[in-house]
Amino acid sequence: MSVEKVLTTCVYCGTGCGLYLCVDRGKVMGIAPSRAHPVSQGRLCLKGWNAHQFVHHPQRLTDPLIKRNGTFAKASWDEALDLVAERLTEIKQRYGSDSLGVLSSAKCTNEENFVMMKFARAVLGTNNVDHCARLCHASTLTGLVKAFGSGAMTNSIAEIKDANVIFIIGSNTTEQHPVIAADILRAVDNGSKLVIIDPRVIHLSQFADMHLRLRPGTDVALMNGLMNVIIEEGLHNSSFIEERVEDFGELRSILQKYKVDDVAQITGVPVDDLRAAARLYARAEKATILYCMGITQHTTGTDNVLACANLAMLCGHVGREGTGVNPLRGHQNVQGACDMGALPNFYAGYQRVADEIARQKFEQVWRIRLPANVGLTVVEMMDAAVERKIKAMYIMGENPMVSDPNINQVKRALESLDFLVVQDIFLSETAELADVILPACSFAEKDGTFTSTERRVQRVRKAIAPIGATRPDWDIICDVARRMSYDMCYNSPEAIMEEVSTLAPIYGGIRYDRLDDFGLQWPCPTPDHPGTKYLHKNTFARGKGKFHAVDYLPPAEISDEQYPFVFTTGRIHYHFHSRTMTGRSEALNREAPEGYIEINPADAKELNIRHGGKVKVSSRRGQIITKAFVTEKVPPKTVFMPFNFGEAAANMLTNPALDPMAKIPEYKVCAIALERSD
Repeated sequence: MSVEKVLTTCVYCGTGCGLYLCVDRGKVMGIAPSRAHPVSQGRLCLKGWNAHQFVHHPQRLTDPLIKRNGTFAKASWDEALDLVAERLTEIKQRYGSDSLGVLSSAKCTNEENFVMMKFARAVLGTNNVDHCARLCHASTLTGLVKAFGSGAMTNSIAEIKDANVIFIIGSNTTEQHPVIAADILRAVDNGSKLVIIDPRVIHLSQFADMHLRLRPGTDVALMNGLMNVIIEEGLHNSSFIEERVEDFGELRSILQKYKVDDVAQITGVPVDDLRAAARLYARAEKATILYCMGITQHTTGTDNVLACANLAMLCGHVGREGTGVNPLRGHQNVQGACDMGALPNFYAGYQRVADEIARQKFEQVWRIRLPANVGLTVVEMMDAAVERKIKAMYIMGENPMVSDPNINQVKRALESLDFLVVQDIFLSETAELADVILPACSFAEKDGTFTSTERRVQRVRKAIAPIGATRPDWDIICDVARRMSYDMCYNSPEAIMEEVSTLAPIYGGIRYDRLDDFGLQWPCPTPDHPGTKYLHKNTFARGKGKFHAVDYLPPAEISDEQYPFVFTTGRIHYHFHSRTMTGRSEALNREAPEGYIEINPADAKELNIRHGGKVKVSSRRGQIITKAFVTEKVPPKTVFMPFNFGEAAANMLTNPALDPMAKIPEYKVCAIALERSD
């Protein structure tokens, strides 16, 4: 017996670890890490070691399903695809292209996201295409593009070890990106100073030099306070600012409002800690800011990101190796799905749909007129469905019935549609509401590429034959397109990437034959370009960097007498997104079988809630029953809940209020009430 090892890329977080699928007689039997991989270096997290367990799960969708009289029945591919094409065509002709909406997926490959966004624009005729980046890092894209001209990590993961000071803001890195957390701990062992800025006590807090426990939603005030101290003490980098950044006067003017005593009152962080953190960051030769959804998932998410960029530019901590602003992306290909243009305002390569020159370029290659209006985002599509403006949706690999805010509204939206098609590998909570379900291949059954959080484009390799009658997502979409009279034909994912490289300049030099040695980092504009380790050397992508004077605004919903607790959500180590994959892993379910809510001991005592007991959690949008986890990880009057569990869905409670620029919902702060329920 011989076991074949197929090199591929992990299917979970955005770190982009390299691993081998171990295949025996057509079945994936296990995982082995790649020791030569430049990021993971032979390491994997618990999810990575178990990334194969869902592939052969008996609950895999294996055939197309059509709902008849409320019950799903097995159908042939021709029956299902003919019905999808017929209904989408009918609704488009009757109500117009913008009555249709598409959700692409950060769980799918670059090639599949490119094909899906092309399908929306060239076949359906709408820019109503979006994906879960809207729910996690839309504010990163909006903010960093405004400040730097590029909305991605400025540095590589391997450069974390080179930073003298590491600021981690709103990222529980050990739970979300365990391999990156290991690199942070290595850096601390070698003398780097670590500052955690987070309301909760996280695993890395015990290794930190400082932990600033700010009140949820006060990030802008805190960052402005740090910058006020830096300018007041003359620690800013005047030569860098003069040479490379514009609008310093506007920033300095607004920072005068943020005296450190006032900031301490707003944030709850002691004055001495604010001053010490500001000095530590400003005096470092190299300082890196790592952040995640604790920064982005606010109605002020874009302002939070801009504040991070302001701080880095104020001290000259960007444009060099080992120093910069580094958002950690959550899905394995959320960076790539954005790069491919699965967004309502961008084509592939961040070329705006409203830009006539860009639009003409895509029209010429695709040989069809394209819409010029910016489309609807994820939450806007759901609201439009409730209003009966969106009549049909095509959802690929997303599960908004668990992942979107205010799930009751999402359910109303999807049930209001005239037609819903879902393409996935399992019968998710969203798929249960579909009219047609199209079964797709998992990552083990197809070729393609993922782009990691450090902009590294890497191969995904087919290790086994498709399970049952499943097909790759890109192949299914092309088939629907052809049945809607648009000739969309590719003979392989490699052919799709060839088209991407001709249309998206940052991918201009990305070719499959150049990706064998663990990929390339964009921008990679030409076939002989080596890729880019860090961004903004000598000049920013927009020319000069730009300071944005951002003012502190409180969260959209604050606690009151009726709802006296601050509710915040996040990820846990053992599960990924809505658990469609990790929920089918025996090892991961054993460690974290159900949802829970973290409650401070003082609050639990006051409400007579016991550790492990049931508690009713209510907000203005809904209520759930879950298990109490009494812990001092959360401060009094603040509670935390993982969003992964559909049976006790945190997003029944969350606030769909949006950041006005990035349209990202405020998952990180809303008001709730607690009540013992056992």
